Amino acid sequence: MTAPLGPCHRYVMAITPPIVSGLSEIAGGYDALVCDVWGVLHNGVSVFAAATDALARFRAEFGPVVLLSNAPRPVEDVLKRFEELGVPPDCYDAIMTSGAAARADLARRSEAARLAIYHLGPDRDRGVFEGLPVDCVEPDKASVVLCTGLFDDEVETPEDYRDSLEALHARGLVMLCANPDIVVQRGGKLVYCAGAVARAYEAIGGAVVYYGKPHAPIYTPVLAEARKAAGREIKKPLAIGDGLETDIRGAANVGMDALFIANGIHGEEVGDMTEASLARLFGKTGLSARAAMPMLIW
Repeated sequence: MTAPLGPCHRYVMAITPPIVSGLSEIAGGYDALVCDVWGVLHNGVSVFAAATDALARFRAEFGPVVLLSNAPRPVEDVLKRFEELGVPPDCYDAIMTSGAAARADLARRSEAARLAIYHLGPDRDRGVFEGLPVDCVEPDKASVVLCTGLFDDEVETPEDYRDSLEALHARGLVMLCANPDIVVQRGGKLVYCAGAVARAYEAIGGAVVYYGKPHAPIYTPVLAEARKAAGREIKKPLAIGDGLETDIRGAANVGMDALFIANGIHGEEVGDMTEASLARLFGKTGLSARAAMPMLIW
């Protein structure tokens, strides 16, 4: 499976990002990093030690590092996973997730009365709503759908949800998408995420509310965390990520430079990274980036 891009993609003019050998080549031009997690720091199975070292080096020499993940989970759950994988705490200052943003909105939606939700996703994502005045119910009793992923992303695809999505749409339910990612890299395999289900729901006319990258609101608390860590204004942050439609487009949406990590979800498309392969990939979107490298290293 190659990483799907957004709808209506055609070849358009784009500026091919220069290939750099390490973050150190461009780090001096920036005073903070907004770094993706899955695909940059780890692949869901193993941590990338060179990447965590690069972030630690940037923190020591240039400024704060805020990790921004489209994980459909609260920050506490991400920290537990970091402990399991061995992600060192000295490589970042703060973490923000799409799951945390979704949880904040669920709290707001349930202020006046308990909220009946249909949770479309695995039980491991229940931290998004646990402890809130929320009731998990069957689709025919729900007032809103919370999508955190596929029930079994190892074997299922969005096509498996066609009938259930049609039924949800017939009831006019809004879908809250706690992870806009279309796919994520797990080990050496790409698996579908909540964003793929949400896209399928939109394709049949369903209404979707997204939290996380590439949507601009998620960057407000992220930059607030960077300012808090630095004790000063952040004038020139750099985004780092492996997803064109999330990390790179998200950075473009808020006027932020981006460093593209090629050996993530687009690794199969990029192949042996060359200017030509990057030009083909970026040309499908009209996006660009400050620079590109295979994996994050200093």
